[in-house]
Amino acid sequence: MGSVVDDGKKEALQEAHRSLADLNPTVVFVLGGPGSGKGTQCANIVEHFGFTHLSAGDLLRAEIKSGSENGTMISDMIKEGKIVPSEVTIKLLERAMLENGNDKFLIDGFPRNEENRAAFEDVTKIGPSFVLYFDCSEEEMERRLLSRNQGREDDNIETIRKRFKVFQESSLPVIEYYNSKGKVRKIDAGRPIEEVYESVKAIFAPKDEKVNGHRHTLMECLILFWMKWCKN
Repeated sequence: MGSVVDDGKKEALQEAHRSLADLNPTVVFVLGGPGSGKGTQCANIVEHFGFTHLSAGDLLRAEIKSGSENGTMISDMIKEGKIVPSEVTIKLLERAMLENGNDKFLIDGFPRNEENRAAFEDVTKIGPSFVLYFDCSEEEMERRLLSRNQGREDDNIETIRKRFKVFQESSLPVIEYYNSKGKVRKIDAGRPIEEVYESVKAIFAPKDEKVNGHRHTLMECLILFWMKWCKN
């Protein structure tokens, strides 16, 4: 019979070796060009559907700020103009998901390219439930980025157009790949925020809520018909 200490060590060891495949979380990749409004809609999804919002860029910045050995390595690579290896970013995402305690995640702005995508599935042994793609014209995204007053250095016309080009060349192939698997939920993001959210809500609302919604609509129609019939 093992001691309490031995049992504690076993539990700690099991926790250390727990993987995302064991957790089997719901993962949604959120993709869209700069200015497509995905950040705003992610906040709505978090508030109303209980997802945790993770940004690969935010996690990298937080790791650098922590002063850890890993953070120093990431900082040095960025300063030298090198691309941070996919495995490093994915391990940060994996750690954040395992430590969070939730089992539903929005991963914003990732994977940025096909190499990211393949590495994520290889390292974590899981894939996304689907990809939420905010489709918006470059003209509209450019207008939004230039009109917002956030003091961002990259909100100038030349940098914006470079970012559009990177998205087209790197991220669209990821969307096309998942589309071939029937895993893309495309949203017309060129509309007002409220209209876009209605489309988003239709994707995330539980099936029973949608069914109940249809039942309510049918019931309302029957009541209206009955009231008109009574008047006649």
